[in-house]
Amino acid sequence: MSRRPDPILIVDDDESVVASIRLLLKQANLPCRAAANPDDALSELERGPISLVLQDMNFSRKTTGEEGLELLARIRREHPNLPVILITAWGSIELAVAGMKQGATDFVTKPWRNQHLMQLIQTSLSLASSAADQSLSREELDRDFDFSQIIGRHPSMLSVLSKVARVCRTDAPVLILGESGTGKELIADALHQNSHRSEGPFVKVNLGGVPATLFESEMFGHVKGAFTDANRDRTGRFQAADGGTIFLDEVGDLDRASQVKLLRILQDRSFQPVGSSRTLTTDVRVISATNRDLGAMVQADDFREDLLYRLNLITLHLPPLRERRSDIALIAQLHLEHTAHTYGTGLLELSDGALAWLQQQDWPGNVRQLRQTIERAALMSGAKRLERSHFTDALSQAPGAEAASPAQAADLTLEQMERLMIERNLDRFEGNVSKTAEALGLSRPALYRRMEKYGLSDPG
Repeated sequence: MSRRPDPILIVDDDESVVASIRLLLKQANLPCRAAANPDDALSELERGPISLVLQDMNFSRKTTGEEGLELLARIRREHPNLPVILITAWGSIELAVAGMKQGATDFVTKPWRNQHLMQLIQTSLSLASSAADQSLSREELDRDFDFSQIIGRHPSMLSVLSKVARVCRTDAPVLILGESGTGKELIADALHQNSHRSEGPFVKVNLGGVPATLFESEMFGHVKGAFTDANRDRTGRFQAADGGTIFLDEVGDLDRASQVKLLRILQDRSFQPVGSSRTLTTDVRVISATNRDLGAMVQADDFREDLLYRLNLITLHLPPLRERRSDIALIAQLHLEHTAHTYGTGLLELSDGALAWLQQQDWPGNVRQLRQTIERAALMSGAKRLERSHFTDALSQAPGAEAASPAQAADLTLEQMERLMIERNLDRFEGNVSKTAEALGLSRPALYRRMEKYGLSDPG
């Protein structure tokens, strides 16, 4: 017989709110207690175990939220592992953000949708019950989860996969951070495939490729006649992801106006298609990713702080390949097999010297760059056994690297080669950043970040 869960504590001086939440929790077979003010709440916490706190931010007709923040600070100090979900009005989201800084688990705005509130509660309870921060072995992970697309046994990667294992079966929003090419999309896919939503859709959106003028139409859909060329109704990405997961890649590239629109749908999962007066709802889990420093962007006022807190209940930091060099042999072998299967080259292998060279490189483009380098070397050399010279030859003949001879390329690091390729392509296209980015297979923002990294000025 399973143990009855500890009660949830509702802290709110509005009797109608308390009654509404009591009924919702009763329908979910979750016990609860209530307190009308901070003093009563602290007394209830001393009275016996509580599994979660649902806390309003304003009491005694005050709207500054000072009492709410003081109560939260007491709870965090005296019960540091107790999850707290804040309740606030849309116009007081700054209060909720202040609370998140103090350690609140999440927040919900009034009026809320019951389904959304219950998802927050269940997710917070699930995360609290699996909070042990320890890495599992690769064998333990593979026994219980499908991580077959993710190669690695380095401790830093096992730490990431252990966190994925703990959160994949919840609805917690996850923010995946890491350099370009580290495998953020693979982690997002693993979160979805190992979740209770795995039978639902997995919708991927590259926000860096969505113009600001088309953001609402792309994400929320539109009705026929909403604007010129709207010849038929269009289903938006959030509606298409209903019952599943939406993956918002390059979320750091969103402009401020689009950030506000994204925040609103994340608050209660409701939206209106462009040109429609009908409000629709969607049940989705949100996973986002970026290679940008969102904290620095918040400080620079380029990214909304409240949106960041809505996205990053769980944050996963993917290690760059140079920090897990012991995985390079495993990854290289996988891509040798993939190249042989894709291009019909027959069995391929690496010499010891070639593997040593691969493990010595910093790989600024990470796993993606390693894969492309292996494919290029295999196809250009035609050899079954790849030597170090095959890789340096292939690099010297990459687009934009015409100025480096094979002998010179052997003495260049990949970062030096990448800078050389950018410089040569900028010269080739007479400073046209768009054409240079296209030739190198990069987005404009990604190319600008690399130019900044290497101290290259914008020719325009």
